[in-house]
Amino acid sequence: MSNVPAEIFDTKLLEILVCPMTRTPLVYDEAAQELISEAAGVAYAIKQGVPVMLIEEARKL
Repeated sequence: MSNVPAEIFDTKLLEILVCPMTRTPLVYDEAAQELISEAAGVAYAIKQGVPVMLIEEARKL
């Protein structure tokens, strides 16, 4: 097990995660705890360190 608390997002995931709508890279917004898809114009929430990558849960920018 890692010593990193569960509520902290592991930025190494950005190397493999892509937007489920556009298949483009995501940008991590640490202050808002969101992954931003500039191509789709949406943000995916990060809850307790886990990104919620459901299209229907994305917030429009």
